[in-house]
Amino acid sequence: MEEVDVIVATIAFGMGIDKPDVRFVIHYNIPKSLENYYQETGRAGRDGLEGKCILYYSHKDVQKLEHLMRDKPLSEREMGAQLIAETVAYAESGVCRRKLLLHYFGEELKQENCGQCDNCLNPKEKLEVRDSSKIVLDAIDQLDERFNIDYVVNVILGKTTPQIKTFKHDKLKSFGTGLIMEMEDNFWFSLIRQMMLEGLVRKDIEEYGLLKITPKGRKFLKKSFSIMVALNNKFEDSDGEEEDTQASSGNGGSTDPVLYEMLKDLRKQVAKEKSVPPFVVFLENSLIDMATNYPTTLEELEKIQGVSKGKAVKYGKKFVTLIEKYVEDNDIVKPDDFVMKSVVNKSGMKVYIILNTDKKIPLETIAKNKGITLQELLTEMDTIVSSGTKLNIDYCIDEELDEDEQEDIFEYFRGSTDDNLEEAYEEFRDSNITIEQLQMMRIKFMSEYAN
Repeated sequence: MEEVDVIVATIAFGMGIDKPDVRFVIHYNIPKSLENYYQETGRAGRDGLEGKCILYYSHKDVQKLEHLMRDKPLSEREMGAQLIAETVAYAESGVCRRKLLLHYFGEELKQENCGQCDNCLNPKEKLEVRDSSKIVLDAIDQLDERFNIDYVVNVILGKTTPQIKTFKHDKLKSFGTGLIMEMEDNFWFSLIRQMMLEGLVRKDIEEYGLLKITPKGRKFLKKSFSIMVALNNKFEDSDGEEEDTQASSGNGGSTDPVLYEMLKDLRKQVAKEKSVPPFVVFLENSLIDMATNYPTTLEELEKIQGVSKGKAVKYGKKFVTLIEKYVEDNDIVKPDDFVMKSVVNKSGMKVYIILNTDKKIPLETIAKNKGITLQELLTEMDTIVSSGTKLNIDYCIDEELDEDEQEDIFEYFRGSTDDNLEEAYEEFRDSNITIEQLQMMRIKFMSEYAN
């Protein structure tokens, strides 16, 4: 209900934050896994506006996590160590953060970089690693692809661990070949992970992370070619804290910050009077648009994104009164083009959807006739109900879900301070309810409850 501005949470406390407008997620300690990190950073910017995720990282954090695992069974310790190693690699990497995260979860970023994370905004120095990559591939090959990244790095650096002695791998040609490069462990770990991104090496998940050479890696062994990778300039300072900032691009910068804060306070006040969460009154992007264009009448307020005539009538009077007084007190000249703002294209789609749902046309047919996917249609319908217009799609929902399922989902949305679908999907994962069914129920909920 926006009664506090900052939440400090421990892992034990949990991070169930159902708010679409979290602007910062700051990790003061390194998370135990990339799965944890990805989920926790996902609390920021769910409304599509700027969200910054800042990670403070120190090797002491890693030592603490390893110490906490000392009394656990061997298999659990090994798996935990692997997860920690992945997170450390992410923190220390010089390549695109988004690319790394997508690769970790089995997806691929098509473009070269995201243009938003710290590594893309401040690119690290690139290094030619043809010879180093050859050393890594030779070592993996001579180890018959039967060992993980830690073991391979130990062989490359000529470390005579008890296991290496037992297997007599200190007799391999690759043993100690990395010493000529005069690079620390971190360089080799980072290199191998970047070789995975390049498709030269893959990690076999089913075999506890053993390194395997890909067909592309085999071609490289036969005939090497140039490989340039980002060199992390933090390798030499492993005791210092490092900051990893990922930030989405912000808005145009013309928003009036003073008015914006006043509108947020008013939204909080109105939400409290109506006993609804603040996002039900107006979404944050609507407030930003108001603080940019200064609507001083209900007619102008309807031109604000996410605000329909119904929503303007229901909640708008106090907002336009506040804006009008602010404009007068500060001698503000409103943007000339605001009154001419066109919403013709969106309006056409909106009318089409309303008419067809009134006729009880199946959603798949509506989507097909408009040349869009069902998911795109549901997103359009989301926008319509968020702006204050009701849609009746009971005829579709009744075919998909029984009364008990509908009531359970409705009850979930009633108790939530956020309309986030991912949270809802996790809640109903065991009930075989799809994300599309939840989205339809959210449209029904917003139509009946918020509008």
